[in-house]
Amino acid sequence: MALNKVEICGVNTSSLPVLTPEEKEELFEKIKAGDKEARERYIKGNLRLVLSVIKRFGNSSENADDLFQIGCIGLMKAIDNFDTTLMVRFSTYAVPMIMGEIRRYLRDNSSIRVSRSLRDIAYKAIYAKENYIKKNLKEPTIAEIAEEIGVEKKMIVYALDAIQNPVSLFEPVYAEGGDTLYVMDQISDKKNKEDYWLENLSLQEAMNRLGERERHIIDMRFYEGKTQMEVAQEIGISQAQVSRLEKTALRNMRNYLRS
Repeated sequence: MALNKVEICGVNTSSLPVLTPEEKEELFEKIKAGDKEARERYIKGNLRLVLSVIKRFGNSSENADDLFQIGCIGLMKAIDNFDTTLMVRFSTYAVPMIMGEIRRYLRDNSSIRVSRSLRDIAYKAIYAKENYIKKNLKEPTIAEIAEEIGVEKKMIVYALDAIQNPVSLFEPVYAEGGDTLYVMDQISDKKNKEDYWLENLSLQEAMNRLGERERHIIDMRFYEGKTQMEVAQEIGISQAQVSRLEKTALRNMRNYLRS
């Protein structure tokens, strides 16, 4: 799947607008009042979010244009259902919606079927896990399951993953008296990879608001692991200038993330 092309579905991704927090708030007020033009502006201002999400599906054989369109549907659903009184960023709310929409599409349109052998491994692993819990009153490790059924650990992980159906974090699991409990309401694991990914996404949004040179410095310092002296030599300025630019960039990023 090619995700590096400049144009997707007729949209020039290199010139997508970036909305300020003030613009987002103002547009949402207009959206709630039924302003269709404000809704279109808000959608365009968040298309970078869709692009960020579909990059996670880079190993998919699906066409990037198709995934982009499906992601846009998830984005529009997020806009229509977002509660501005929630103490969360719109991106935090929208990302699971976009991902859920894409995963449903991939699930419903996939021609891949889980092989019988993989299913057998998965069911043996589940059965072994249940027996272990009954005997020991605790969850077994993958290594313990592997030893029990005589299968490599990586094959057990692969098999269990293969039989899972993708589930949106906004999938309703219980409802009573008009109050709906969603999958995300039951998640409490602070080490969840999705949470880390959302944090990285917020950092990327903050970096997008930096100037080109500041963004390049932050990228080299914290993503490539270069020293200030190495950065200075590469871009042709002094180490002291790199230090000042780095501090300014980090301060601007912190201010954005706190806003």
